[in-house]
Amino acid sequence: MTLFTEWFARTGWAEIAWLTVGFLAQALFSARFLVQWIASERVRKSIVPEAFWYFSASGGAMLLAYAIWRQDPVFILGQAFGLVVYARNIYFIWSERQAENRAEP
Repeated sequence: MTLFTEWFARTGWAEIAWLTVGFLAQALFSARFLVQWIASERVRKSIVPEAFWYFSASGGAMLLAYAIWRQDPVFILGQAFGLVVYARNIYFIWSERQAENRAEP
């Protein structure tokens, strides 16, 4: 048996599912940097596009769930605080969009 198949055989499905959530969350969370980098390169200045906040919120929420499952208080606190910041920025985006829609004739 290979090392991977031995690990898979002794690991429960719940742990595998949570590891999958953790890796997917980390990929979403990391994608926001790629989005920000590409957007900044296109205009040749530092900007934060709307998609950055959506990747941040979705990846952050999943990472918080993973941190709670791992019972890591440092990771939990860090992700919980970040979610407040991401949610607030998304709120600003939506509020601005609503104000623009109301201002249109």
